[in-house]
Amino acid sequence: MEGKQTSLIQKISRIISEFFSPLVSLFLFFIYKSILEYSLQDSIIYFLPILLIIILPVIIWLVWNVKTGRYTNMDVSNRVQRKTFYIFTATCVISYLIFHYIKNGSIDFLMMFILVLLFALQISNFFIKSSMHTAFNVFVAALFYSLDWRIGIIWLGIAILVGITRVILKRHTVKEVFMGAGIAFVISFIYLYCTIHFQHSNIL
Repeated sequence: MEGKQTSLIQKISRIISEFFSPLVSLFLFFIYKSILEYSLQDSIIYFLPILLIIILPVIIWLVWNVKTGRYTNMDVSNRVQRKTFYIFTATCVISYLIFHYIKNGSIDFLMMFILVLLFALQISNFFIKSSMHTAFNVFVAALFYSLDWRIGIIWLGIAILVGITRVILKRHTVKEVFMGAGIAFVISFIYLYCTIHFQHSNIL
């Protein structure tokens, strides 16, 4: 009976962990932001470059590396394997930032912070394998909070739940989950402070 309960908990944890992966969580945020702030045509113009330059290349990279045996799994839970994943993802984000700057003459503030988060996790990876799932969901909670504080609070609860599932699935230790959350909290605080300060300056 106990074995069946443990198996059920692991199955539920796997579903939660896989659904709220960093890419899916960010994808859901960008969809929400597009619907909230843009018309259908503007949403496509805003979201399509993100999809083509970042999301799809990262998915293809993950699938290809898992199929060729370079990565153990789609989570890239191996600390050594994770180094190349961070480098590739950061390269995609930098490519998007360059594209956005050439096209609009400005820096995408949100993407810049995603890049900072990636660099912070990469540095952390030299010392401890911080939970990327937890980190990105905490940051996504901050992104939602900047648009609607209620969704932000709900997503923070999701981030905590995701962190718990990472421990249950033995993909991370409690220390690694807390480290990922801690890094994301610091970067999220700076992001929210800058966003609020910028909005306040525009009002004045």
